[in-house]
Amino acid sequence: MILGIDSSAISAGCALVEDDKIIAEQYLNTRHTHSETLLPMISGMLKSAGVELGDVEKIAVSTGPGSFTGLRIGISTAKGLADAVGKKCVAVSTLEMIAYNFVGVDGIICACMDARCKQVYNALFKSENGVITRLCDDRAISADELSTELGKIGGKIILTGDGAELMHGFTEEKYTLAPPALRFQRGSGVCFAARDLPEIEPAALMPKYLRLPQAERERLAKNTE
Repeated sequence: MILGIDSSAISAGCALVEDDKIIAEQYLNTRHTHSETLLPMISGMLKSAGVELGDVEKIAVSTGPGSFTGLRIGISTAKGLADAVGKKCVAVSTLEMIAYNFVGVDGIICACMDARCKQVYNALFKSENGVITRLCDDRAISADELSTELGKIGGKIILTGDGAELMHGFTEEKYTLAPPALRFQRGSGVCFAARDLPEIEPAALMPKYLRLPQAERERLAKNTE
């Protein structure tokens, strides 16, 4: 049984998955602070499912890209829970967990998160015969560059993630926009993506931002000037 945790963007979620079965799942998209909602969500889900934290085999968490604060909250929560019951953790790409919403839907999955300034955090995946295959590394890329790249790819392309609507505009609506029920990060996606990933000690969990924080970027730009 895997406990999956996500707080990488505006929404937050958690899930319990055993083999291919979702035992329980909770999702919030209320703009409430994750530091206030994430632990109560996890606790309530475990209680409702009749599962003790110690029954969980491993704890998986999205480690980026995403909101700098959100990622730190999710990772800190996973570390604390794992340490409390002596479990190991699994670090999951936020973009990869989004792709796992589309297991069983064949096509190219273009996972996009809004990185502001007309950029997206992006990775491409192939979904075929129930298997998700990564096609490129996670990256920060301009919407224009990604639109050009997608134009060279044939076949069905599904835009998903909180940056999907942005890309839909840049690509002249040539591609399928994922329905809202499948578009955003979910705790179950963390669990499914984590199944074949290596386990690590809680202390080794680190966020993967892809870009420097805005304050650091502004400081470097000022120094360059």
